[in-house]
Amino acid sequence: MPPKTTAAFFMQSALSFAAALTGVAAGIAYLPVNGWMRAFLAVGVLYTVTSAFTLAKCIRDRQETESVVQRVDQARLDRILTEHDPFRAQ
Repeated sequence: MPPKTTAAFFMQSALSFAAALTGVAAGIAYLPVNGWMRAFLAVGVLYTVTSAFTLAKCIRDRQETESVVQRVDQARLDRILTEHDPFRAQ
């Protein structure tokens, strides 16, 4: 069974993400450039954030799939070992 995320770790991760995104947004807002450059940077940051979420989801899905395959293989091996009788005549 995979380890569960604690509420404190989840809260720390959420607050860290919010602080980082707020800092970048504030930095873009106070840059001494025109609106088009700010908009370009903001879209770039949003694209990076959504890509990071997508990548994290893909990695999580792959790990879950591998975990299921490993559990099925382990169940098969356990069944073979329990059914095997080395003293049975063949």
